[in-house]
Amino acid sequence: MDKRKFTENGEVLAILRDLRKEINGKKFSDIIDLNNNQYVDLVQEGGGVLGIALVGYVYVLEQMGIRFLSLAGTSAGSINTMLMAAAGTCDIEKSEWILDCLCNKNLNDFVDGDHDAREFIDALLSDSGNLKLIMKGCQVVDNFKDDLGLNPGNNFYQWISNLLSQKGIKNYADLKALRLKGVSDQNKLYLINKVQQGDREEYTRADHWSNMAIITADITTESKIVFPKMIDLFYSNPDVQNPADFVRASMSIPLFFSPFRIKNIPTGVESWEKWNEATGLRTSVPSEVIFMDGGIISNFPIDIFHENLTVPASPTFGVKLGYDKNEVNKNEKITNIISSMFDTARYGYDSEFLIKNPDFRNLIGYIDTGGHNWLNFNMTEDAKIDLFIRGAQKASEFLTKFDWEKYKDIRKAKSKYYRTV
Repeated sequence: MDKRKFTENGEVLAILRDLRKEINGKKFSDIIDLNNNQYVDLVQEGGGVLGIALVGYVYVLEQMGIRFLSLAGTSAGSINTMLMAAAGTCDIEKSEWILDCLCNKNLNDFVDGDHDAREFIDALLSDSGNLKLIMKGCQVVDNFKDDLGLNPGNNFYQWISNLLSQKGIKNYADLKALRLKGVSDQNKLYLINKVQQGDREEYTRADHWSNMAIITADITTESKIVFPKMIDLFYSNPDVQNPADFVRASMSIPLFFSPFRIKNIPTGVESWEKWNEATGLRTSVPSEVIFMDGGIISNFPIDIFHENLTVPASPTFGVKLGYDKNEVNKNEKITNIISSMFDTARYGYDSEFLIKNPDFRNLIGYIDTGGHNWLNFNMTEDAKIDLFIRGAQKASEFLTKFDWEKYKDIRKAKSKYYRTV
């Protein structure tokens, strides 16, 4: 599949043409570079194959001169986060390369379980009746018993590893060096000085840390894990580890993929103290840890870069794959009940943060993903293009409505409130 089917799609071209007229000269951040690109942080939600819509959203932002400093994501959002982080310095466009990666990959290859597992998944996606699901389910009991999931996830791990390698990322040390570099040597980041000097604005250097955060759930110690921040809990020599580990841990959809495991966890007094400080662990450090999809604990980690007491120099944009709690679950089938249990867990923490911090709703774009199934790895080309367009449309709507100066005023009032209570 050619990426031009996405980028040269008539609807996408019309979106970009109209948006350029609408937001010409509009300000989205106080951090810019010498090419007048504006910089924001970005948080991307998980949602299986619906993550293609995230690429459409990011593509439009990049076409409008927006670049990304700190990056965070869960599950599908973690895939896009890792690829954006590895694709190059902060000042270059990333989404077209990611499109290339997706166009050259049959997503159904990720469904790498045995024949029985594939038949069971087909029955799930075709909305089969309970009797057929039970019959097919009996055939995959061993998959759940022995592997704790239908698909080993090896194909995905090899794919993401190969893509990182294409960009010279062989280990965490390589990724860390790239993130520390920030922007290319030919570019510089600047923070707008609000004191006007005649008809021009005075610029001063902005020391803005380019962080990244990938969320996963450690079900062994029942902990929310943030990679790479907490990498030294799991590895005695973090710099030599493959960053593909972070993504594989984050995208381990319960039962669909086998959990990701890390063995030979560092132990001893020093390790225990790190674990206790980071996760509150009171028992001994385990020798092996099992990870499942970060979505079961924080599917949309919009709070990851949040500081209540400051007015940011740049906003944290968030991208969600649809609205949460927009319908009541009927729970007529066992699959509905399992799905409802999963959704209850993954929406809880993030929803509570947004309820307590309503100002963040100014920063979030909600992509309508239509009737696309988040587990349909056998998605057609037309469906992929439709998701990309949906992401592009929502990015256009968001950029048109977003008001940076108004948002800073909201944050100023909020920071004053927190300083007085």
